[in-house]
Formats: sequence, structure tokens, C-alpha cells
Amino acid sequence: MFTIGDFARHGRVSVRMLRHYDAIGLLRPARVDPYSGYRFYEAGQLARLNRVIALKDLGFTLDQVRSILDEQVGAEELRGMLRLRQAELESAIGEAAARLAQVGARLRAIESEGHMSTQDVVVKSVPGVRLAELTGIAAGFGPGEIGPVITPLYQELCTRLEAAGVTGFGPGIAYYEDAPAGDGSIVVHAGMTVPAGVAVPDVPDVRIVDLPGIDEAATVVHRGPMDELLPTIQTLATWIDTNGYRSAGYSRELYLECPEDHAKWVTEIQEPVVRAT
Repeated sequence: MFTIGDFARHGRVSVRMLRHYDAIGLLRPARVDPYSGYRFYEAGQLARLNRVIALKDLGFTLDQVRSILDEQVGAEELRGMLRLRQAELESAIGEAAARLAQVGARLRAIESEGHMSTQDVVVKSVPGVRLAELTGIAAGFGPGEIGPVITPLYQELCTRLEAAGVTGFGPGIAYYEDAPAGDGSIVVHAGMTVPAGVAVPDVPDVRIVDLPGIDEAATVVHRGPMDELLPTIQTLATWIDTNGYRSAGYSRELYLECPEDHAKWVTEIQEPVVRAT
């Protein structure tokens, strides 16, 4: 017979843990002194303790461990539990590898630039949204080409919606696509979010569209006027390249705050991405 202290030492566990196993019925002492309450264990119980430790190391809960040891789980069910645990571990390894790559990319950026960027990129899903929009054509996708087109579009859109008595719209969203002409020109969509349950009357040239969501978008927040967007776009492009992604289309612009002072604008840039192969 072993005292609880000796048994804990041989089993490489704490006395506190053995008391817990006793309390939940996972590993009962072979004998408990009726007067002192001291617990005693037999050498053969080390085999059960080792199985408990091994199953815990695989990530099973104590309830699952008890079911397995008490033969309440059949071989096929145990195989299923192990396959599920395998999938969970593989997923965790993948997530850890992605974080490791991000840490490495951040270190490389600091080493090359001498400081840590204040613009953090986050990959997330973007939900679909209903928009009231006007469209126009820009000669290209550069800020100097988009700006002169999108600003008048938003001014006209707001004017027309107000004239129609439409209020309560959410933030603006701009998105882009190649023009049918195939000459490098861009269709510019200047939209305002239509809140759920809001009915929009017919407004000349204003379309109501359902903009689909984005499964994975690399996003970054730009603070300041849109004509100073280029450094933020470059930061985003560098992050996408160094973190194992590639662009999957034109970025969107979600205008979070648009006060009269353009220096105080807050815009989220949302670029669709996929894993690079």
C-alpha cells in the first residue's frame, strides 16, 4: 500500500489532483482509514493513473476519460473521438502557424522600417449589405482618377435622397469593378447603406442593390482625407504579400466617420483576399 503522498510521487501528479480524482470518482483509493481519513493506494492502481494522464494529454476531458476507462465508450466511438481530437489539433496547429507567420512579418517590417506600424491589418469576413447607389466611370484605379469621380457621385446621391425625403441611411460604401470597355477604366459605385426595414422610393438614376459579402477581407483603418490614402493602401498591400495572401479583387471603402473636416475622416479599407498557393 502507498500513502497518497507516495502514490502521487510515483505517479508524477500532485496530492491535490489525486484528491480531485477521488472526489469525482475517477480514481478511488484502495482503502481509506475510517479514523484518520488517510487515503491508501495499491501499486496496481498506477496503471489506471497512467491511463488517466495519457488520455488527458490527448486533450480529453475528465468526464470523457472516466467513460473510456469504465468501458462506457465502444471502440468505434473512441475512434470517432480520436478523429475529432485530431481535427481539433490540426486546426490549432494551422492557427498557430498563421500567427507565427504574422509575428514574423511584423518583425521583418520593424527591421526594415525601424519602427512598428500604427496601422494594424485584420482579416475578417464582411457581411453583405443593401445599398442605394449612383455609378460613374473613372479612367483608372489610382486615387487621382477615382477622387474626381466619386466625390461628385456622393454629393449627387445625397442631394437626390434628401429631395426624395429619404433619411436615416447608414455609412457609405464605395466599391469598384472593371468597366465593360476593357480599356482599364473602372466602374465606380458610390453607395449608402439602406437600414433593414427602410423602404426606398423611386429616385431618378439611384439603384437599390444587394452587395454580397466577402468571405475573407484584409482590412485596415485609414484616418484622414481620401487623397492621402496611398500610404495606407501600400501598407495593406505589403501586409497581404508578406502574410501569405493574395488580392482577390478591388478593395471596398467603408466610410465610418465623415465630418466636414476631411482630416478627421475614418475609413475602413476592405480588400478581398485568398491564401497564396
